[in-house]
Amino acid sequence: MEHHTQPLATWPVFLRRVGRYAIAAILLVSGSWLIGILGYRAFEHMSWIDATLNAAMILGGMGPVNPLQTDAGKLFASFYALFSGIIFLVSVGVLVVPIFHRILHHFHLESKREAEEEAAEDEDKDK
Repeated sequence: MEHHTQPLATWPVFLRRVGRYAIAAILLVSGSWLIGILGYRAFEHMSWIDATLNAAMILGGMGPVNPLQTDAGKLFASFYALFSGIIFLVSVGVLVVPIFHRILHHFHLESKREAEEEAAEDEDKDK
């Protein structure tokens, strides 16, 4: 990301940056989904398709589809649900960071430009 003294990144540079952050968010969610799938397979002995569905539903905030049978599965599901909530917030944060940075950088450059214009006007008044 550009330093506050540098000009605003061009649109192609900015879009590539957003793409990199989106890939990072997708990898984070995919890895978390895989953790859920493997957890349901190990603790609840679900089929691959049921484990995938349950992990996706919890990761998406909907809750499990199949009733849980074992205490270990219930404990896993409770921790995975909390983990999934945090992953959701982090992935949204990762997606928003480059956009938020661009907005802040734009306003910083704008306020800097206004300050320079005011200083130039003050110099003109002094002459």
